Formats: sequence, C-alpha cells, structure tokens
Amino acid sequence: MKTVKISLNSIDKVKAFVNEITKFDSDFDLVSGRYVIDAKSIMGIFSLDLSKPIDLNIHAQDSLDQILAALAPYIVE
Repeated sequence: MKTVKISLNSIDKVKAFVNEITKFDSDFDLVSGRYVIDAKSIMGIFSLDLSKPIDLNIHAQDSLDQILAALAPYIVE
C-alpha cells in the first residue's frame, strides 16, 4: 500500500479524479480524520472536507507507477 496527499478543491477536479481512478482495478481509500471512504465514490468524496489536502491510500502492487503517473495532477507534496 502507498499513501499520497492529494488536493481535490473543485467539483471539476473531483469528477476528473474519479474518472481517472475508475480505470484501475485496484482499491483506493480516501482518509480524512477518522473517515475512510472509497475513492471511486463521487458522493463519498463530496462528504469529506475538501478545503485541505487529504490522504489517498492506494492498494496496488503491480501498476503503481501507472497509477501515480495518472494521479500526478492531484498529488501535493
């Protein structure tokens, strides 16, 4: 599992993010405080506080480089 911080601070970013990660078979969780939701759930994402970066847990082994490349526009350092 790999954890990265991402920023989803607009509706368009959330829609593009969900479209991007649904292309992968791996599981993705968004963690904000004590809430953990499925990152492929657009309704779940909107239930989180998106004003600050949130943690994305990527449960993938083999296609991790492809996933990180696809998610590069959302990742914050």
